Amino acid sequence: MKRSLFSAALIVAALSFSSEAVAAQNYPTKPIRMVVSFPPGGAVDILGRMAAKILSERLGQQVVADNRGGAGGVIGAEIVARATPDGYTLLFTSISHVIAPLIHRKVAYDVIKDFAPVVQFVDAPLLLAVHPSLPVKSVKELIDYAKAKPGQINYGSGGSGAMSHLSMELFRSMAGINMQHIPYKGVGPALTDLLAGQVSLMIGSMVALVPHIKAGKLRGLAVAGAIGSGAVPDLPTIAETVPGYDVISWFGVLAPVGIAKPIVHRINTDLNQALLSPELRERLHAQGADPLGGTPEEFAAMIKKDFAKWAKAVKDSGARVN
Repeated sequence: MKRSLFSAALIVAALSFSSEAVAAQNYPTKPIRMVVSFPPGGAVDILGRMAAKILSERLGQQVVADNRGGAGGVIGAEIVARATPDGYTLLFTSISHVIAPLIHRKVAYDVIKDFAPVVQFVDAPLLLAVHPSLPVKSVKELIDYAKAKPGQINYGSGGSGAMSHLSMELFRSMAGINMQHIPYKGVGPALTDLLAGQVSLMIGSMVALVPHIKAGKLRGLAVAGAIGSGAVPDLPTIAETVPGYDVISWFGVLAPVGIAKPIVHRINTDLNQALLSPELRERLHAQGADPLGGTPEEFAAMIKKDFAKWAKAVKDSGARVN
């Protein structure tokens, strides 16, 4: 009896593997929806559309970028978590994916258990930028100005719990200053108001901010990472004025848990191969992004590490949203 059950289990496992292999071999047979977890205009949108275009060319099927912003990326992530894990619904998101659920009380998914990491696309250092009307030209001048006008300077973010929110809160806390937080439904809308002077400053991805700094529409003050960036070689780091400050964001592709491993391998391989292109690497570097790639397992380890890191930071800050 035990032998029969064991044989039956082997047959089921073999059939399951076979069906997965066949599905991957034929994949894709129809357009793919890539949910972009933030609105148009920000780094997640820019890089997500880039990844969708690459996959469209390599998979031979249209990969449609579908912006579903809100709640620091939670809305888009919830859509993907509920989707059928057949490879036709993907998520393009950022490090905010692990941070937002720590802030928002009502989240209908588990960051670790409900998603299958596919590939880490790029790392992108963050940047502190101000509207030219703000009379500061360095991090020290900003801190001095904020201390002289406590609570009178406002900063924009991509939403409560977004990386642009927590990175500024970390800066505010470490610098000992008080500023007013204005949350938006994504970095794109926040950036629009920053360019219009409706908010005075923000910390955001270089991918979104560098073009406006080079155009003279914004003033870059410093890089948020521990080291400078070739995209803005004249800018110092925040850490040079606020020792220990170091924040960087990743961007990548995930799928609903349960997706066939051969399909994950196919998407992972295609994006890894694309990231070897000198033209694409040069384009990404010019925008302040570092091409990464790697295995799904490496991406999963990064997500778990960052989840633990930011869970402590959020707990220490007391930041929560109902």
